Amino acid sequence: MGRRDHNSRSESPDLGDKFVAGLGSQTPPSDKMNVTIASRQRVRKINRRLLKQITTALLADLKIEKAELGIHLVAIQEITRLNEKFLHHKGSTDVITFDYHTEGRVGSPLPAARSGALRTGLRKASPRRGARPTLHGEIVICVNEAVLQARKFGTSWQSETARYVVHGVLHLLGHDDLRATARCKMKREENRLLREITRRFPLSKL
Repeated sequence: MGRRDHNSRSESPDLGDKFVAGLGSQTPPSDKMNVTIASRQRVRKINRRLLKQITTALLADLKIEKAELGIHLVAIQEITRLNEKFLHHKGSTDVITFDYHTEGRVGSPLPAARSGALRTGLRKASPRRGARPTLHGEIVICVNEAVLQARKFGTSWQSETARYVVHGVLHLLGHDDLRATARCKMKREENRLLREITRRFPLSKL
């Protein structure tokens, strides 16, 4: 059974809008790895320390040396509000990624936004092989959707959550799954990285 496919498009919030952590307008990328994990939901208890370890290992595997990355675990009400406000899509979605490093403009108050795992990319530029890019963005994950998708596809909500993190990071790296060829390429990389995470970390303890 294939995963659901959402219709997504890139949108920029109004200048007056402030997103969850305000990284886009306040905190330019540092010279080191800075990953923050925040949970504002009560659907599942999250091991934030383990999720940070997973994310840091993922970035290292992708040869990312500098990052200012915020990961927000939220409930369905919050992601629905964000989805409607920033992307003008009705209803919930599983993951929304905000890129604050688009077009070489670090610290832009107008982040590019995309919603949905296994779907559209943030940037149209192709990922750079062997590059050591700087990431600057936020990934918002709906834990309700992780639970629902896990039941639908016979996985665990922890695995779904890890998948959403991988998907968001790949978008921040420039992966574009608007076209079939690019989508297949991104899916293969996503699955590879998720397998590696599953091998190295006890996702059941997430």
